[in-house]
Amino acid sequence: MPKIVDPVARRRAVAQAVLSVTARHGLEHASLRNVADEAGLAIGSVRHYFADHDELMTFTMRELSRRIGDRVRTHAERLLDPDSDIDRRAGMEELLAEFLPLDETRRQESALWLAFTTAAHTRPELRPCAADMQADLHTLMTRVLHEAQGAGGLPDGIDVELESTRLAALLDGLTLQATLLPDRYPPTLLRQVLRRHLDALRAGN
Repeated sequence: MPKIVDPVARRRAVAQAVLSVTARHGLEHASLRNVADEAGLAIGSVRHYFADHDELMTFTMRELSRRIGDRVRTHAERLLDPDSDIDRRAGMEELLAEFLPLDETRRQESALWLAFTTAAHTRPELRPCAADMQADLHTLMTRVLHEAQGAGGLPDGIDVELESTRLAALLDGLTLQATLLPDRYPPTLLRQVLRRHLDALRAGN
């Protein structure tokens, strides 16, 4: 009896091979041949699940975005649940911390995401995913800040749209610096900067 292959699981396994190759050697080395070798598949098997290299790269970028988004949504569901008894201030910090390279998993994800977003500058097929990720981040932050404002955790007079953009820029900047210069920007410093920013928001600064 032939082995039944889950196509979604196989596509995700191939995407993981892309991420593994990219993490070690850079995105430019994630050729179909190298990815197939990493996944332990024949190159024809990879082509069975992906029409071409562009489709594989786009799927992999969206898979990486999905992984990050799944963790963030878990925090968001608890934070935005009106019946939750969690500390809202601490919950907001933990949610936002998911975007920072605070441990090995998030450091690798940050480096990979930077590799893909940098490639999107010259590879237009990757731009929609990068744009979607930024739009989702802005929407989430806007909602979280609105909820915090409604609960009395932020002053009524702050411009939530503007502050959402400022917060996204802060996280992007910290992630870039910590990915490039991890010794200069250790996790303790990243958390300190994020906490200081949230404290300033609460004070209306």
